[in-house]
Amino acid sequence: MMPTKKTPTIQDVARHAKVSAATVSRVLSMPDRVSETTRERVNAAVRDTGYTINQAARSLRLRAARTILMAAPNIGNPFYSTILDAVISEASGRGYSVLVASRIGEDPNRWLSDYLLSNRADGLLLFDGSLDTNRLHGLDEGGVGLPLVAAYDEPPDPQVNSVITDNRLAAMRAVRHLIGLGHRDIGHVIGPSRNQSRNERLLGFEAAMGEAGLTVNPAWVVQGNYNMESGMAAADRMLASASLPTAVFAGNDEMAIGFIHRLRRAGLDCPRDISVVGFDDIAVAPYFDPPLTTMRQPRDEIGTRATRMLIDIIEAAMPENEPVHVVLGAELVIRESTRKAG
Repeated sequence: MMPTKKTPTIQDVARHAKVSAATVSRVLSMPDRVSETTRERVNAAVRDTGYTINQAARSLRLRAARTILMAAPNIGNPFYSTILDAVISEASGRGYSVLVASRIGEDPNRWLSDYLLSNRADGLLLFDGSLDTNRLHGLDEGGVGLPLVAAYDEPPDPQVNSVITDNRLAAMRAVRHLIGLGHRDIGHVIGPSRNQSRNERLLGFEAAMGEAGLTVNPAWVVQGNYNMESGMAAADRMLASASLPTAVFAGNDEMAIGFIHRLRRAGLDCPRDISVVGFDDIAVAPYFDPPLTTMRQPRDEIGTRATRMLIDIIEAAMPENEPVHVVLGAELVIRESTRKAG
């Protein structure tokens, strides 16, 4: 019996043309967005391989909802306001509306799965690292993987397309700033780990301390929850310890603000007694007293690029087995909450 000839795939075309599968998808669905040279190379590869577009799969992907779903852990957190504005701006420019979900029910994975499979949304922007992407990215409809882009503060599932900040490197830069000011006794308010990995900003804190030959005092490393209340609780914990650090790196700006507020209630001053660095550069950071030194995440770019990637996947039926990972840098913004030690 003659062997069955394998049907050529988009990956076969990509290998033949020496481009990515995403580029092949764009040539086939949005040729005006690709250079003429690339179009010619891809079209030649299509002819050579005998590839044909799976119109059934394509029609499933191009559903009529023209809506994307954005899932965030706490949409009330000011960190997400700028991102949401960028998501809406990019999506509306492409003819899509945006739905926002924030920690729905006891099983948010089930809720999101039902929502996507019911065709009320064409894809998911995931800003909540606590959700189980192993369940979400495995969903399909007629053999077509559902579009999913992750953009949160932990390394995402490698099978999922992602746009993230290099949190570990950014945390290292924040702690190096304090070390450069002469601080040696440095504490850290940790953000929550949303998956099985350790928090990336904690790892950056430890790495910067280690490279400087400094010892981490466990009494000055306190778990927080990315809100002001946990920042205040962390200050209480450190104030109850046998000694105090001269500087603290907080895992986000809200915890930094709560920490400074509690210091002031205890009669201590920032930065005279303790310098504090935050993370994110939320809108209030420049106007707080003192104005907060922080690591500025490119929130506009995160929202814009994640949305653009998701809609490209929806419209081009890009293959889910070749995920794209974009890693962005953060900027150190020096204000008045840090000063030289001593």
